Amino acid sequence: MALLVPASSVLSALVALMVFRASAWACLLCFTSYNERLQICQIFAGLESPDLGKCEEAFTDAFKGLLDTEINYDERGHLHDAFTQMTHFLQEMATAQGSFRVAFPDAAKKMEKVILQLKEAQACIPPCGLQEVARRFRCRGCYSTVCDLPLDCPVKDVTVTRGQQAMFSCTVNFQLPKEEITYSWKFAGGGIRTQDLSYFREIPRAQGYLARIRPVQPTHGGTFSCVITHDQRPLARLYFFLNVTGPPPRGETELQVSFREVLRWAPREAEMIEPWRPSLGELLARPEALTPGNQCLLAAAVALASAGVTVLAW
Repeated sequence: MALLVPASSVLSALVALMVFRASAWACLLCFTSYNERLQICQIFAGLESPDLGKCEEAFTDAFKGLLDTEINYDERGHLHDAFTQMTHFLQEMATAQGSFRVAFPDAAKKMEKVILQLKEAQACIPPCGLQEVARRFRCRGCYSTVCDLPLDCPVKDVTVTRGQQAMFSCTVNFQLPKEEITYSWKFAGGGIRTQDLSYFREIPRAQGYLARIRPVQPTHGGTFSCVITHDQRPLARLYFFLNVTGPPPRGETELQVSFREVLRWAPREAEMIEPWRPSLGELLARPEALTPGNQCLLAAAVALASAGVTVLAW
């Protein structure tokens, strides 16, 4: 036999659903439960009071100003704690026979002040990349969103004279996570300028955000791609189109050049990028090159030089 539910309870629930649906997805609904809000109004107005529906309507009306609020995604915990404290405060007000018509607007104003004090999310920095530091939480829908930017960055053109050095820097203008960042490189040969991933092949030896080719040969002409990954999730793909210019070495015939390039094709492409090992001058000129390993090498060099000076002085 089915249990009969009192008609007054059913009516109250239907009224509550209609009222809360009218201003759906405000911050109030993201950080408080329906039972919590209903309990507060039951304490204020009474379980069977005709003012119960008016209390629920006043509750949602007071917080309509927070409907389109956006906050820093990392500040969700702070805002949730603030709403928890607010519900406790309202319960105390209701128990003390306070008026919900006064308590709700006052609580909404306090929450607006709390939101203004939260740390703001960083602005999106074009033109590309998955920028987690700019992730925002939207109260209209209770969901998070990131910058509407493509993962692929525009192709950068790099022109290098044959026999010289080419260097690519896989860096972006937005903040990356501090840990678990990896870099992988690919190459699309044949002198093509493309972002089509089907043309690219892995370059196993290339690691780190800096890569160098020396000496540059015509077979190196094409597009190089660097993928920045955090915890196996791509954050950005950068592209560098290398255009090799300049005549062949003096004394070589066109046939000799073609024959030598055929011999150097394919097998050497996987080894074309060498790990960047900065010199002392490059370490001092590029602050980003002072990695922990390079700092240890620099300290060892300074200690060795100091010891040499001491020996010469003796």
